[in-house]
Amino acid sequence: MANNNKILHIVGARPNFIKAAPLIKALKNQPNPCEQLLIHTGQHFDSNMSGIFFNELNLPMPDINLEVSGGNGLQQLSEMLIRIEKPITEFKPDSIIVYGDTNSTLAGALAGSKLSIPVAHVEAGLRSRDYTMPEEINRIITDNISSYLFTPSEDANSNLTDENIKKDHIYFVGNIMIDTLISSMKKIDQSLILQNLNLQSQGSEKIIPYNILTLHRPSNVDDDESLATLLGAVSNLPPLNPIIFPVHPRAEGRIRSITKNINSNNMICIQPLGYIDFLCLLKNANAVITDSGGIQEETTYLKTTCITLRSTTERPITVSKGTNTLINPNEPGLTELIRDAIDAAHSKDSVIPDLWDGKTSQRIVDILLK
Repeated sequence: MANNNKILHIVGARPNFIKAAPLIKALKNQPNPCEQLLIHTGQHFDSNMSGIFFNELNLPMPDINLEVSGGNGLQQLSEMLIRIEKPITEFKPDSIIVYGDTNSTLAGALAGSKLSIPVAHVEAGLRSRDYTMPEEINRIITDNISSYLFTPSEDANSNLTDENIKKDHIYFVGNIMIDTLISSMKKIDQSLILQNLNLQSQGSEKIIPYNILTLHRPSNVDDDESLATLLGAVSNLPPLNPIIFPVHPRAEGRIRSITKNINSNNMICIQPLGYIDFLCLLKNANAVITDSGGIQEETTYLKTTCITLRSTTERPITVSKGTNTLINPNEPGLTELIRDAIDAAHSKDSVIPDLWDGKTSQRIVDILLK
């Protein structure tokens, strides 16, 4: 294991930023802080997908931006690997820390492995068993070439041991995304997004019931006919509450065109939101309908009903203990399935999983610097 006097963080997408922020802060606040370098691959480049997160999370601006964006997954990955070698060899880190399951995660892990630098994977061990998901491949490869595997839940530990990964490389530390959520709660409660979207009158505590929809996975948004069916099913949910839909940049034009043609008067398409405003919406929603991974965890902590439009999840603890329900978006009668799932979830006795307590980053620091 490394001495970890010099640590390099690699991020590229908003889930990475949420996970990196508390760990960078915790390392900085040590009595003898190590030297840290933050590399942004550029994978998310839109201001609402990237820049605003650095401001809201008090995350230091990247020391280096590789400016890799656009192209397909393989093109992104290869360009990241080409551009990432120089800053790594110049900084000479004792460890490289990568987060989650993005292309930036895999690029950082591969670079560290090839350069014989120990890699620490934050959010290791998650498995969906859906090998059509690029994220699943990223997770498996990253875990198998990492020296420190920091897991968010005990089922993740089991996944890693089943893959014959050495037990002394696996550390159950809890969910680092919840560190960020807990530390941001005061700002979340002060957000004005509900008033800005006319869901709450100024000075009033009453909130108009609303649902949230988020979609970004290719399986849900790349086929116009399937997407129109899905949007129509969600927009018809009784009692026709407003549906707040932050539209991912990759699908904005197509989605706006489709919603105009399916008479979805209750669907409110908005630009992607910053972390604080979006978490305020999650906290106060009647239900969240999504295909995201991290949202399953955030809604579980917030005790907000979550319907995940996927047949599998890499976060099964959000189903077994939390507020999440899986629904295959290709099932017939989707509106009724979602409605029934929301009704059932509202009476479900959910619990917050172990070590989702806001102290994960400090546990990681203790292991890295011991």
